[in-house]
Amino acid sequence: MAYKLISVERHAGNPRIVIVTLKRPEVKNAINKAMVTELHAAFDALREDTEAGCVILTGQGEDFAAGADIAELRERKALESLAAINNALFNKIELNPAPVIAAIKGYALGGGCELTLACDIRIGGKSAKMGQPEVNLGIIPAAGGTQRLPRIVGLGRAKELVLTGFIIDADECHRIGLLNHVVDDAELMNHALKMAETICKKGSLAIRVAKQALNQSSRTGLETGLVFESVAQAMLFESEDKMKRMTDFLERKK
Repeated sequence: MAYKLISVERHAGNPRIVIVTLKRPEVKNAINKAMVTELHAAFDALREDTEAGCVILTGQGEDFAAGADIAELRERKALESLAAINNALFNKIELNPAPVIAAIKGYALGGGCELTLACDIRIGGKSAKMGQPEVNLGIIPAAGGTQRLPRIVGLGRAKELVLTGFIIDADECHRIGLLNHVVDDAELMNHALKMAETICKKGSLAIRVAKQALNQSSRTGLETGLVFESVAQAMLFESEDKMKRMTDFLERKK
């Protein structure tokens, strides 16, 4: 697919790192249907890409994504809303086999914030401002915001953010656990790349299985999750990568 509103590039220094960039900077990377379609295509391809060890998702210009396209939302009716257009995409990103790191500067609001919630790790520049201001427009966060946000920051914090529509800065995001790290804007991509490099050095099968197991913690009960974890570990114990890495470790120890 020829992309117009996003770009998908392999990092020159490490082709196992894939950088996906939102490219509507003239409207603060507002997410419209056309961008959603392109992101679906990109993550469909990434799901089948066994060479991709980590994905970095970011926005071109000064912002990550200031939200969904309000002009489109105004015309959307109930049946279209039930189609869960953005929700389907964000589920796909959450379930992407390789970890996804959100590199955030400027605004990540509404649907833009929900997009980051679907990522595995969130790194913010000091300019980052995040929030779920949908109630100001007479709607609610409905692309995972009422479900993923409480799992990340706790129910009380999530209720405050959703019910007030407050927009909070990077330091407050970090304090409540919405951001894993805060760095200078100039260092944002370098920091994200270093983390992606670290992930790519680990056992690729173990990373993918670990992500699946972690996702189960918010999608199933404890007993079911523990069974998944045990079965996943048993599978890894039979892998060639496990044998090689453990043998190398013991040889270095000698």
